[in-house]
Amino acid sequence: MKHGFQEAAGCGGAPRGENALARDTLRRSSGFTLLELIVVMTLIGLLVGIALPAYRDATQRAKEATLREDLARMREAIDEYHTDKGEYPPALEDLVTVGYLRALPQDPISGSDGTWQIEYAPWEMVDEGQIAGVFNVRSGAEGEGLNGTPYSEW
Repeated sequence: MKHGFQEAAGCGGAPRGENALARDTLRRSSGFTLLELIVVMTLIGLLVGIALPAYRDATQRAKEATLREDLARMREAIDEYHTDKGEYPPALEDLVTVGYLRALPQDPISGSDGTWQIEYAPWEMVDEGQIAGVFNVRSGAEGEGLNGTPYSEW
């Protein structure tokens, strides 16, 4: 039994209600709402905002760890050369030609093997008649590490 106001509002018959329900279901299942998209984009933005600085720091830490390792190996090779020959090597390249290093490593910060800064042995450490060879090696890269120390002081 339909009342007059139900017929006027279109609420009366079952077929009309079923069609409207089917249309509403179809409309809702066909895509995402604007609010859902905004929420998802906000979450993605937050995750990228958190992950990107961590990624940048991780790559810089890896380069710095490689630099520390390269410096330690070159310094060990200098010490071995001094122990074996009784003098410091005249140049870094001599460590390669004599066989203490396979190759001169690249500075991972500057990207070149020609930027190494060498320190010659002070005269107090050199016996009379010997040349003051390479005593220490440092990075020639500009800038500071993540710990705030300039690369040239490593």
